[in-house]
Formats: sequence, C-alpha cells, structure tokens
Amino acid sequence: MTDGQVTIKLTSDEALVLSDWLEKLQMTDLSRVVGDPAVRAPIHRIAGTLDKALPELFAPDYDQRIETARQRLRPEN
Repeated sequence: MTDGQVTIKLTSDEALVLSDWLEKLQMTDLSRVVGDPAVRAPIHRIAGTLDKALPELFAPDYDQRIETARQRLRPEN
C-alpha cells in the first residue's frame, strides 16, 4: 500500500456474490442502512469496479451462475 491504494483479491465466486449483494444493498434506501456518506462512497466504487470486471452480470443464465457461486462458497454442514 505504498501509493495510498488498497488492492483486494477475490475469487470469481466471491466477486459475483459480493456484486449481487452490493447491487441489492444499493437498490434499498442506502442512507438508512449506511448512515455515513463517507462509507457509501467506497460502497459505490467497489460495486462499480465489480460491475466492470464481471461479464457474468449480463449473462442470460445469471440466476443459475449466482446460485452456483453461492453454493460453492457456503461452508459444508
């Protein structure tokens, strides 16, 4: 972190599931859930970055892909 930026590495499953959750979060009244505007700014930035990096978001079988990713990420009982 020498240039003042932080890099976060995610698997494609993690990125897809996080992107889906962030999209749902942003569709709510985000200011009710996240009161501090300083926190909302990076949420939007992360969501935008994931949107650009994930072509799966626009795939016709998106629902199947997101569910498969969730299943792979859930710990086994």
